[in-house]
Amino acid sequence: MSELIHAAIDRSRAVIVLLIFLLVGGLVAYNAIPKEANPDVAIPMMYVSMTLDGISPEDAERLLVRPMEHELRSLEGVKKMTSVSSEGHASVMLEFDAGFNADKALTDVREKVDLARSKLPGEADEPTVNEINVALFPVMSIGLAGPVAQGELVFIARELQENIEAIPEVLEVEIGGDREDLLEIVVDPQALESYGLDYMQLFNLVSNNNRLVAAGSLDTGEGRMSIKVPGVIENLDDVLNMPVKVDGDTVVTFADVATINRGFKDPLGFARINGQPAMVLEVKKRAGANILSTTEQVRTLITAASERFPDGMEVHYIMDESTQVETMLSDLLNNVLTAVVLVLILIVATMGMRSALLVGITIPGAFLAAILVLYLIGFTMNIIVLFALILVAGMLVDGAIVVSELADRNLAEGQAPSQAWGNAAERMAWPIIASTATTIVVFGPLLFWPGVVGQFMRYLPATVIIALLASLLMALIFLPVLGSLKRHQPAAPQASPSRTGKAYGRLLARLLRRPGLTFGGMMLILVLIFIAYGAFNHGVEFFPEVEPESAQVLVRARGDLSIYERDGLVKQVEQRLLGLSEVKALYARSMVSAGNQLPPDVVGTLQFQFTDWDERRRANAILDEMRELTADVPGVILDFRKQEGGPAAGKPIELQVTGPQQDAIDAAVDMLVAKMNSLGGFVDIEDDRSLPGVEWRVNVDRAAAARFGADVLTVGNAVQMVTNGLLLAKYRPEYASDEVDIRVRFPQDWRSVGELTRLTVQTPKGQVPISNFVTVEPAPKTSVINRIDGSRAVTIKSDLVPGAQVGERLKALLQSDLELPVGIRVNTAGEGADQQEAASFLGTAFVVAIFLMLLILLVQFNSWYQAMLVMSAIIFSTAGVLMGLLINSQPFGIVMVGMGIIGLSGIVVNNNIVLIDTYNQIRAAGASAYDAAWETGCLRLRPVLLTSITTVLGLMPMVLAVNVNLLEPSLGFGAPSTQWWTQLSSAIAGGLTIATFLTLFITPCMLVLGDNTRAWFAARRTVKTVDNQANSHV
Repeated sequence: MSELIHAAIDRSRAVIVLLIFLLVGGLVAYNAIPKEANPDVAIPMMYVSMTLDGISPEDAERLLVRPMEHELRSLEGVKKMTSVSSEGHASVMLEFDAGFNADKALTDVREKVDLARSKLPGEADEPTVNEINVALFPVMSIGLAGPVAQGELVFIARELQENIEAIPEVLEVEIGGDREDLLEIVVDPQALESYGLDYMQLFNLVSNNNRLVAAGSLDTGEGRMSIKVPGVIENLDDVLNMPVKVDGDTVVTFADVATINRGFKDPLGFARINGQPAMVLEVKKRAGANILSTTEQVRTLITAASERFPDGMEVHYIMDESTQVETMLSDLLNNVLTAVVLVLILIVATMGMRSALLVGITIPGAFLAAILVLYLIGFTMNIIVLFALILVAGMLVDGAIVVSELADRNLAEGQAPSQAWGNAAERMAWPIIASTATTIVVFGPLLFWPGVVGQFMRYLPATVIIALLASLLMALIFLPVLGSLKRHQPAAPQASPSRTGKAYGRLLARLLRRPGLTFGGMMLILVLIFIAYGAFNHGVEFFPEVEPESAQVLVRARGDLSIYERDGLVKQVEQRLLGLSEVKALYARSMVSAGNQLPPDVVGTLQFQFTDWDERRRANAILDEMRELTADVPGVILDFRKQEGGPAAGKPIELQVTGPQQDAIDAAVDMLVAKMNSLGGFVDIEDDRSLPGVEWRVNVDRAAAARFGADVLTVGNAVQMVTNGLLLAKYRPEYASDEVDIRVRFPQDWRSVGELTRLTVQTPKGQVPISNFVTVEPAPKTSVINRIDGSRAVTIKSDLVPGAQVGERLKALLQSDLELPVGIRVNTAGEGADQQEAASFLGTAFVVAIFLMLLILLVQFNSWYQAMLVMSAIIFSTAGVLMGLLINSQPFGIVMVGMGIIGLSGIVVNNNIVLIDTYNQIRAAGASAYDAAWETGCLRLRPVLLTSITTVLGLMPMVLAVNVNLLEPSLGFGAPSTQWWTQLSSAIAGGLTIATFLTLFITPCMLVLGDNTRAWFAARRTVKTVDNQANSHV
């Protein structure tokens, strides 16, 4: 190492050019690196979607789900398989082990789906395989609202969709509230009856007249001509002029028996923004695209297009992640600048202006070098990377301070600058490398964190390790080179120590005389802290709670409600909540059926975008006011939810009840829900059982139908005329991007249950009423069937009352005296399962990290006692963390505090390493244990205090949740971006403060105690040997 350091000093010009390159390259990388809110995590899920119009949930389970599950079951690496069967649709969701190969898994799933395709009904649509990806979540939602006709609103939204999708960084744009186009032929049943038209005749007529016949080509010898018979329907006139009946020379066309409307299919939901009808454009960016430039281009495009919008139409940006990312980046910049300024002020005050500048260069130098490496390995600049950089801000100068402090001493002794800096770097190289290595090996195991949470958090250890390696280069290569450029000798510093140094020396001398008593007193305090925490702790949480920017209200109601009735209920709630001053935008949606992520009885959702966090009350207070405003809305249950931060999503309690029989599962769910209510602590309990309802069954007596020359297909076609319409054909007009259905149906006043029995069908025996062979009767309806890993299942989800802990409540529930039906299994999922997985991994990572640290310390000191003494700082620092949590009344965050303790264990040993290294050097020079320990303490007081205080100062903005903007002088308290990291930074700052105090007082005492103990044992052995020799002579 010494050769490398001296070679760098000798070739200072090349090293300075390299430093300039790193600084410039880092600045370029900072501007070019893609910026996003959350890391681009590969979610290990895919789903297969199957559609068959009109199929019941029971038939969907039997004919669609089970054949598909049978094929997919044999896939490698599948952790869990969930399927949902509902009316007209079925899906199978596959969850793979995290860290899976997405491309290979997608190929394998597609192969299995192709195999299963042959076992599905022929009428079913082609199954689709869909990946779930973070990039598929919208980065911004744009609402178009106003008193404008729906057709015009749809047209404007589609035009904007095409223009936005032309932006290279945009993956796709979905339109919320879009309606599916339809060409509707409304035919009077009496007209059909009088002309003797059959539904199958209509179908065949349209199909046969909607064809493009490529009739080939004709080669006459004098030229070649292609021939075609154009017969594809292109517009309304083509349909109107189509013949439906011929009698002699008379031709009856659709125009004679029907009216044709170009419109939309029956609505499946409505959308409104601030009470006005709306369409919502959901913009999704490509993976790795820069969110800031993407949203800027979209905004520019919409601003240009808005000049052509009709009067009264407004554009609302409901959700824009780029503002969050911009805030995060400016907060990072402010926190880094604040940390650098605080560190520089401290170093200027203790080491002088020149040393401060030299040490100060290492912070931006290490930062920019780290950002350059992050950019080159393909990382994005996200919330985790940003915090990792803030976390290491104070650590980056530790090595530089130690080298600079020793170089100042060497200069004071009269050494030449190049020699002084070279010797300082050479002398401190191994202690600095060892202390950096201990921090790196502590963060190293976190790179292998399993699951989605691990994918989310691994950016932190990777960034910390890269930044620490960059700081090592700064301290041992670049800093000595810059320091050696100085030519003149400095004035010798004052030999007399400071007042603090004298007071410390006196106190240390007193403690060193009684090392055993000091150690015993410290152990007593340590035990008391652990006992106090055990008695008065504030529980455990998974991820820190962050002030949200938006919230959601789920409107729940039961009954077979039409979409208009559902929308009416949503409107009632919406009217109560419109006009709140702290809500920027209110986005309301009603829906026919809830999606997979929502309870099955949800009829609509209301999404609120709050005003900026510093201009309003806390979200909990606003939601409490909303609860009061809507408390007396009849017929609905309202479920208020805040926006979730981090990888945890949904409700914290999730139980999956599986078994062979649906009745047994339902009974078990009833028992569990009743128990949850009686135990207390659980709120907003929901389950995804099928909702009670009524369906109408048209039962065909096949034998009776056969006597009339009818069959089930004939009846089915007739019934479709009353419901959604009979699909005759599809065509592709100019105004639509997809194929448009051509459906024939009866007029509005014929569409009722009563009309089903009055239908007639054309048979070989003439027009026959279907009531001759059909009965229509009500029956209980199954709305949805859920399966997990091939067995029927019901999922129970619940929130917790404030203060209740996930682990504690789950344990109370599962260990209660419940006697569930035979064959029923209950598994925990969601946050409860994630907590267990994260806690077990962090425990393992901690053990691995300690083992690797011990290995490094044994290489450094070759002494079990000194290695264990360094490791003792970890126990002391953990006590400091727990004490900090008690004082701040904070729960133990499994992810954040757990990582804090692991990270801290690598940081707190650094001072001990340097201290013991100096002690061994002085001891080797012949000093007694007492003198060596006292001199070590006095010598290392300043660098130990400086390195610890700089780390704590660097974290102080996060601990206090303060944003100091030095560029545009301003001060902010409690910003959401700082709440993320308050737990982790408090853990590290609190633990390091306690550990530093102990390093300066307990470590010297322990060194003396160890040497005294060894000397006592050596004396005992000597006495025994002398006694033995004396006895042998006798």
